[in-house]
Amino acid sequence: MNHRRWLSCLAFALAFVPSLASGDEPSLADRVRQRVDSGLLKPLAQQEDQRFSRARPPPAERRVRILDTTPIVDAAGNTYVAFAVDVRFGTEWHENDIVGCAYPTTGKLFVKRGETYRPSAFLLGKKADPVSGVCEPRRAQS
Repeated sequence: MNHRRWLSCLAFALAFVPSLASGDEPSLADRVRQRVDSGLLKPLAQQEDQRFSRARPPPAERRVRILDTTPIVDAAGNTYVAFAVDVRFGTEWHENDIVGCAYPTTGKLFVKRGETYRPSAFLLGKKADPVSGVCEPRRAQS
């Protein structure tokens, strides 16, 4: 009898312990958003704080939008997620100031300039040539 009471107390107590597999782990969209924020937006803001030029002033705020709810497979078989960065000057938001993609498995970020994608370091003033095949969905085989 004492054994049953102990088991029922244990079962009751475990019912209040959160599961390790619960929603504690961030979603793919949240992880990509954090990666874009830490790998692109924060360095960009730091760079703009140190710059004195006649270029457009830095925006008052930036926000990351995740454009895909599920990863897309590129020609090389790697998965990526498309994102856009909107900027606010004053009270108006301007969408798609930066468009790019993030590779969740490697953490690499690419931004679109014209018709090509370059590593995000390009926006931070580093030399970065276009990379072919990234951020482009795999074509269906016919």
